Amino acid sequence: MKQKALARTLTLSQVVFLGIAWNNPMVFFNTYGIATVTSQGVITAAYSIAFLAILFTALSYGKMAYAYPVSGSAYTFTQKSINPKVGFLVGWTIMLDYMLTPMVTCLMSTVFLNAIFPEIPHYVWIIVLTASIVAPSLLGVEISALASKTFVIAQVIFVILFWILTFKSLSEGVGTGSLFSIKPLFNADVSLSVILAGATILCFSFLGFDSLTTLSEETINPEKTIPRAIIIMLLFIGVLYIGSSYLAQLVHPGFSFKHTDSAALEIAVLVGGNLFKSIFITAVIIGNFSSGIASITSASRVLYAMGRDSVLPKKIFGYIHPKFKTPSLGIIVIGVISLLAIQLTLEQVIKFINFGALIAFTSVNLSVIAHYFIRNQKRSLMDCVRYLFLPLIGAAFTLWLWSHLEMEALVLGGIWMACGFVYLVYLTKGFRKPLPEFHFDKESNQKEERINREQIPQNAPGIDRETISQQVGDL
Repeated sequence: MKQKALARTLTLSQVVFLGIAWNNPMVFFNTYGIATVTSQGVITAAYSIAFLAILFTALSYGKMAYAYPVSGSAYTFTQKSINPKVGFLVGWTIMLDYMLTPMVTCLMSTVFLNAIFPEIPHYVWIIVLTASIVAPSLLGVEISALASKTFVIAQVIFVILFWILTFKSLSEGVGTGSLFSIKPLFNADVSLSVILAGATILCFSFLGFDSLTTLSEETINPEKTIPRAIIIMLLFIGVLYIGSSYLAQLVHPGFSFKHTDSAALEIAVLVGGNLFKSIFITAVIIGNFSSGIASITSASRVLYAMGRDSVLPKKIFGYIHPKFKTPSLGIIVIGVISLLAIQLTLEQVIKFINFGALIAFTSVNLSVIAHYFIRNQKRSLMDCVRYLFLPLIGAAFTLWLWSHLEMEALVLGGIWMACGFVYLVYLTKGFRKPLPEFHFDKESNQKEERINREQIPQNAPGIDRETISQQVGDL
């Protein structure tokens, strides 16, 4: 009998909204204080460097999603293009990224909720918030997509309102009192290494683009849809973050705050007073809620890909719920891990996430070279640009940022990778046994897509499209 599979239902707009939700437009406000202090006030330059580094890598993710439209993201891309064992280590490393991101969304909300309701214990918020993002994630990817679209629109409206109020405050002489200043981009007293340290933290703000590749097996025509969605989402988020950081620095020059974690709350009160403060808190909670749902959706798909390959316990991570078509047991495991937020701080978790993300980004850039330039010998002048030079630039950027991570993140990330290596030795019986792999047939996938889209009438009575799709897959 064929193993139950994920349901292929997502369109381009749904994938884009899920990616933006994962990114969380409100994450700018969540990380604003930490990033501003780290970059010593040159936050717009830090955002610009992070965006540029991520842009080259995003192009590589799009190319690999076209070649391998399956759920494993960097794990699968590296496994198929470079080496299964290297792919496993990359997959193990990005588990740190994907499994901790839902925890971040809970911590971000808790920071602001504690500021308003200090009498309620920290752990209560963590438990309530974790349960609130796990429940809808279990019910199906379309539920997640609908929630993402609704809440993303609400967040964008809030950001536009923030921009309007900032323009108004600047016109009234608040902050620099001018719309034009080079200080958010350049300060002779701040070294490049300081700005890069800020950029490494801000890489977290752009991580949603790689999550889109984890939805490949639930996306209609993923070979075209996923690469398009990546670029659309990244450009949108880039404008939103860079623009917001520039305006925030104009209205509040410098990097001195009463409370670094909730520095954005001070900015909100500065430009809009107490009423805007209440709106701000609501928008933050909405943003973190939608981001939490989207991040659990993506994380569970990476674990599903590894479980399907039997490199993680298949009965847990390779399990698909028969009704909701979600990797439900994996989602529950991620929810339990998220409860560790009771003991960790926001800054600690973001640093750990960036370690795994930057390793994954480097590996995907190298996977493009291995798959297209080396294996498939794409070596015309244009191909050399697309499949060699651009991925090399992306890999260099991400390694550069990775080298500027703080020692705590490097040490703990290194320990996590060492544990993965020990587990790899166990799985392969000391490298004497090959790792199991999922064999993806792109031609069969495209055939199934054509039958689903063209040969089966959308509203034909008595026809079960899902059953026919599964029967085609069995062939």
